[in-house]
Amino acid sequence: MKKIPFRSGFVAIVGRPNVGKSTLLNRILGEKIVITSDKPQTTRNRVKGIHNLPGAQIVFMDTPGIHRATSLLNKYMVEEACSSIRETDLVLYLAEAASTDLGKEKHILGLLASAGKPVMLVLNKIDLVARETLLERIAVYSALYPFKEIVPVSAQNGDGVGRLVECVVGCLPEGPLYFPGDILTDLPERFIVAEIIREKVFRLTRDEIPYSVAVEIESFKERPNGLVAISAVINVERDSQKGIVIGKRGAMLKRIGSEARCGIEAFLDTKAFLELFVRVRRDWSENPRMLKEMGYE
Repeated sequence: MKKIPFRSGFVAIVGRPNVGKSTLLNRILGEKIVITSDKPQTTRNRVKGIHNLPGAQIVFMDTPGIHRATSLLNKYMVEEACSSIRETDLVLYLAEAASTDLGKEKHILGLLASAGKPVMLVLNKIDLVARETLLERIAVYSALYPFKEIVPVSAQNGDGVGRLVECVVGCLPEGPLYFPGDILTDLPERFIVAEIIREKVFRLTRDEIPYSVAVEIESFKERPNGLVAISAVINVERDSQKGIVIGKRGAMLKRIGSEARCGIEAFLDTKAFLELFVRVRRDWSENPRMLKEMGYE
């Protein structure tokens, strides 16, 4: 009996900000390991999500949205995405099925062409467009780039995601098991906890706050009774931003802490005590030393 080869490889998920890359990865894994929000540029770091199947292991890499960066932080984010393209076996290029802004899409396709990696187009949010519109978008993109496959999906409700995974496996080479078969990510717990807190800040505060926020975990201790005690600092760039995050009589910070604690307990599967502080670090997103201290290097 002929032995079926084991397939494995690294697959980068790239695209413009806010097209659903993190939502897609969470959907494929069946667990939430990457934070999401309706604001662009939520993802700042490359995040590995490991999907194990009979006969295959796919190491997905969720990446920050590719855009024309100006600040040091944004330049770091774009480089994270571009380096993922260079280090991958296959690229999933995510675009919104309803998008007609081909100028920015052509910029990304140029980056993909120069990398020389096989690319699969994933047209996301098909639940928001008519079938005729979807067929038109497929035709347009087919004329722009020699994609290995074009797969329409809805990361939000799961339509087409199973077929996408099948197509990915078919494109991967024979390879080893890169990670143990019982883990979803190689990220440390402290990183994911910090991201959960940042997500709550993104979702609850005003539009100008999220892009000036970085979260640092100062202590993470497991107590004998099983409770995890966590102390974290929410860094902002202005005194006015600190006031917004804290809120009137501490109401906003209390709400952020309450929602973050629920998310942390679900992730850790244990009770948690969360202590939050807010600190002003002026213009940290433009300071190379501070960026490095916060893990952006």
